[in-house]
Amino acid sequence: MTTFIALLRGINVSGHKKIKMEELRKMMVDLGFGAVTTYIQSGNIVFEAKISETQILQRKIKQHIEKSFGHEVPVLVLTVKELSLIIERNSNLDVDVIDQNNLYYVLLFNRPDQESMVALRNEKFDGERFMMATDCVYLFCKNGYGRAKLNNNLVERKLKVQATTRSHKTMLKLLEISKTVS
Repeated sequence: MTTFIALLRGINVSGHKKIKMEELRKMMVDLGFGAVTTYIQSGNIVFEAKISETQILQRKIKQHIEKSFGHEVPVLVLTVKELSLIIERNSNLDVDVIDQNNLYYVLLFNRPDQESMVALRNEKFDGERFMMATDCVYLFCKNGYGRAKLNNNLVERKLKVQATTRSHKTMLKLLEISKTVS
């Protein structure tokens, strides 16, 4: 079995698309996944699967969330190696350790086109710095993500892709959990 990380977009935010983690874990086990662990209420799942293709896993989880909970929820599935590489690349943002509470990852569900990436790269936001890869926009928000202009919705609109955002702390915790499952 291979270990994966599933990131759900937009659940349990301001009372919308409510899904209890206990019920989500049960659904994942019922689907035949092993070592299912959730982390916080925002839809982070570490699990093992016999299926090795992330696209198939994404589709399967998404369909069963809609069937089980009545919510259409975008699902991004990453391997441990992919998650690790995304985190490693973040060091290029060159942020002091003290500022790491203001680091965020906007994880892209698919590759944006080059023209959209160039257009976003030319944008400037006060108190915010960012770096882009084809699978993630790395964000430093001096005043916190809640006040950021460059947020998940703006990234989706500018890059014409679906995305989901996680804090640096959450990404590190998911990597830690995934390594204990492996």
